Amino acid sequence: MASYQETSMAAIFLNRVEELGDKACVAFKNSHGTFENISWNEMNKMVRNLSSFLISQGIRAGDKVALFSPNRYEWWVADLAILSVGAVNVPIYATNSALEAQYIIENSDSVMCFTGEKEHTGKVLEVKSNLPGVGAVISFDAVDGTAGDVIDLKAAMQQGEGADNTGVFEERLTSIKPSDMATIIYTSGTTGDPKGVMLSHHNFIANVNQLYSVDPELFQEEHTLLSFLPLSHSFERTVGYYSALNAGKTVAFAEDFSRILNNFQEVRPTLIVSVPRLYEKIHAGIAAKVSQAPLIKRMLFSWAMYLAKKNLPYICDDIPRKGFFAFQYNLADKIIFSKLKAGLGMDRLRFALSGGGPLSVSDAEFFLGMGIKVCEGYGLSETTPVTHGNRPNHIKPGTVGPPLKDTIVKIGEGGEVLIKGPQVMMGYYKNEEATHEVFTEDGFFRTGDIGEIDQEGYLKITGRIKDLIVTSGGKNISPQNIENSLKASSYIEQVAIIGDNRKYLSALIVPAFPELENWARNAGLSFAANKDLIEKPEVINLIEEEISANMQHYARVEQIRKFKLLDAEWSQETDELTPTLKIKRRVINTKYATQIESMYSND
Repeated sequence: MASYQETSMAAIFLNRVEELGDKACVAFKNSHGTFENISWNEMNKMVRNLSSFLISQGIRAGDKVALFSPNRYEWWVADLAILSVGAVNVPIYATNSALEAQYIIENSDSVMCFTGEKEHTGKVLEVKSNLPGVGAVISFDAVDGTAGDVIDLKAAMQQGEGADNTGVFEERLTSIKPSDMATIIYTSGTTGDPKGVMLSHHNFIANVNQLYSVDPELFQEEHTLLSFLPLSHSFERTVGYYSALNAGKTVAFAEDFSRILNNFQEVRPTLIVSVPRLYEKIHAGIAAKVSQAPLIKRMLFSWAMYLAKKNLPYICDDIPRKGFFAFQYNLADKIIFSKLKAGLGMDRLRFALSGGGPLSVSDAEFFLGMGIKVCEGYGLSETTPVTHGNRPNHIKPGTVGPPLKDTIVKIGEGGEVLIKGPQVMMGYYKNEEATHEVFTEDGFFRTGDIGEIDQEGYLKITGRIKDLIVTSGGKNISPQNIENSLKASSYIEQVAIIGDNRKYLSALIVPAFPELENWARNAGLSFAANKDLIEKPEVINLIEEEISANMQHYARVEQIRKFKLLDAEWSQETDELTPTLKIKRRVINTKYATQIESMYSND
């Protein structure tokens, strides 16, 4: 029987410790290059010792504590310790600059900061003189004694163990009310300064229980998750961390996104939580390899993909395959799909959730067809985040599914999706004006997204209000749908539609270079680098044909009249993508202003 009333994720964690003890809680890549398990009991000891340290440092209930680190098991330890003593976790994206970190620490009134690697510690120390309210800095990585006010996590836990604040720990933990604030998550700030989204313990627990109710049987199975989305974002925090913790599942931490496919092969997860970019990259990579395969292999793959398309009604609605089709599909699975999934490390994958941005139908159907259940969901940081999700036994590609339990959804003025439910935030920290603006008079949260609801209650997101392009002719156009359609081309990797206050639409396009290079070699074209390749008339004609082929169902005003090819992929490091890998339209418009103007220079 549970020892603690489950009023916080920290209390839920302690109850799971009691139930699961020496079973694996998390796994991480150790110095020997192998994944090493940490048990629930071992995590519990670290959390309690670190909680004792926080108490001895004077951290009070309601104090804000910043957490600036990439994903690693210590992130969990710090988070659970902060929550256990009734304090508020303020996560900072690991990719943020020193000035961005300073803004969040200062705006949130944080009094302490955890840092992941030496890079993050250095950034905090760089601006610490501007943060008089911040006391200790605790580094997950060992410090060499020259870091000034920095103490490493191991030493902090040792101090906490010696302080023995068990009585205070228990009192703090059991005093947490569901309505108390648990975290302040800052939006990625694609337009203006980031806003601090306040989420309560109730918000998190409600959303975790809502997710569980989608498919309780799935959560009762033994599972290993692979964590690679930033824990600083509510998507990974709730779905990949708290939901796994609540269900008592094991979570392995990927090294970083650049080694994600290696980690897939090492961990062979049964569940993943991802943004569309991963599915896009895998799909494009497979297509590029197949195009270079011998003719017989290409023909076999084409046959398998034909059967994968026919399989969609069966896998989407959990219908058993029968007769000759079942025989054909099983054969394709044996010689194509099973080998492909094994090579990707996806042979044990039972379920994959996609969120954080629109997943193209072509990418979803590619994985569904070969037997991997990719379910797209929807939500925002302000809704903890999940409000909708496709059900594993009734998947509708191109939609984000029906609303979760206890979630009320309606379509407001201009097609805006409005949400009411227990997962909706407390408000924006120290920003009553912004809070007031995002709620309707009857208490619905304004998502800023445009959508439509079908007869089964499944929601389809058709655009984002702030991204709407209004042409000089007064036509409103959502760029996301067009961009997703263009990315269905195996030669187009990334795209941004341009056209606000212009006479027509244009596009900045980053080609899928591996596929394009293969095509160019087969066409007998010579090239020295990407820049050389994208200037070839044959390549420009190819992309023009791909645009035409994928834009057939769009109205005349939505057609792409001109485009520019770019020679480098957009990324977080070059500032075109957010931490959840969505494009920053403001940055792209500024950074590529010359290329954009060249497409309209003769207007």
